[in-house]
Amino acid sequence: MDVRQLEYFLAIVDRGGFHRAASALYVSQPSLSQAVRALERDLGAELFHRVGRRAVLTEAGRALIEPARAAVRSLGTARASVAAVRELREGRLDVASMPSQAVEPLTTLIRAFSGRYPGVTVAVRAVFTARDVIDAVRTGAVELGLLASAEPVPDREVAARPLGEQRFVLVVPPGGPFAGRDFVACEELAGQRLIVGQPGTGMRAYVDALRDRGVDFTVAAETEHRVSLLPLVLAGVGLAVVTEAWRETARRAGARVLDIEPATALHVALVSRRGGLSPAAAAFWSTAAGRDGG
Repeated sequence: MDVRQLEYFLAIVDRGGFHRAASALYVSQPSLSQAVRALERDLGAELFHRVGRRAVLTEAGRALIEPARAAVRSLGTARASVAAVRELREGRLDVASMPSQAVEPLTTLIRAFSGRYPGVTVAVRAVFTARDVIDAVRTGAVELGLLASAEPVPDREVAARPLGEQRFVLVVPPGGPFAGRDFVACEELAGQRLIVGQPGTGMRAYVDALRDRGVDFTVAAETEHRVSLLPLVLAGVGLAVVTEAWRETARRAGARVLDIEPATALHVALVSRRGGLSPAAAAFWSTAAGRDGG
């Protein structure tokens, strides 16, 4: 067994099949299949059921996922340690982020980090809920995660560095309702057409809570794609309740942004696994230190 075989195995798991994994790895599918067969012979168990063109994990395959990630991560840490001797002139850092927090504070964090370590690539993985971020960090799929939650992040599963709060705001198209206003009471959203995120997200939980309190609005669109929020608002489809991470981007796009009263905010945090971090992750963690409460 070697790390290359484990990397191939994880690529098939993450990409959903041999063909996509081979394309992502820039290897031929026969070479990929041969490597997996060699790994199966070494382990004495089949890792995938071949069902037509599909690859379905066996029980043994499912059991291998986390140990394989740990082994690959350990090698990555060793390689990053060598790069640290060269003052992080090269390397890669995997970060999972929820969509709104990928706008801010992730943009500011990457700008500061890349300014100091321009040779290190920051690879951002999109996830949609705080639970998804924690699971990605806990299982080793990524080293760091950026999330927002209604409550402070508990430190039972991951280490957390608080990065402040983001309140909810309302994005309105030019010429839309609440003209000349800087804020809107949450009760005034009654009767409006709103663009919402999918269940499990902070913005969806907020508007669902409003409806539970008797604020009756119409869902004009539900989207998993945050990039579609501003185009939908500007096209007049509806109004969007988002976190203030979107404030400057929305204004530059021509939308109006109103504070929602009373103020309701999400707690933003950077999280990591407990234990040693790679040099790149440790440097990124330190970069975030300037944004926390001390």
